[in-house]
Amino acid sequence: MAAYHPAREQLLLEDVLAALGNPVRLGILRELAASPGERTCGSLPLDVTKSTATHHWRVLRESGITREHRDGRYKAVTLRRDDLDNRFPGLLDAILNTPTTGDAR
Repeated sequence: MAAYHPAREQLLLEDVLAALGNPVRLGILRELAASPGERTCGSLPLDVTKSTATHHWRVLRESGITREHRDGRYKAVTLRRDDLDNRFPGLLDAILNTPTTGDAR
C-alpha cells in the first residue's frame, strides 16, 4: 500500500504548524532544507528510537511537509518546498530563519 501524501491544495496551515511544533521534526525540516536533494531516513541524525522516528516521519509526511518513496530497500525523503511555498508563501523561510532555543545567543 502506498503512503498517504496530501495534495498541495489539501495542505492545512494548522497541520504544518502542529507538525513543526516538535523539536525533532523541526530539526528534520532544517536538515532536509539544507540538503541539495533527497535523503534517506537513516541518513539524518535522530536521537530517538526507531519506532519514535517512524512516528515523526509519518507526521511530517501526512502534514504535507515531506514526500517519501522507496528506493530499493531504503526510504527516500524530500522536503515539499514548492508545495509549501505555493500554499503558504514565506512560511517556510520564516520558520527556517527563526533561531531555535539552541541557536539563540
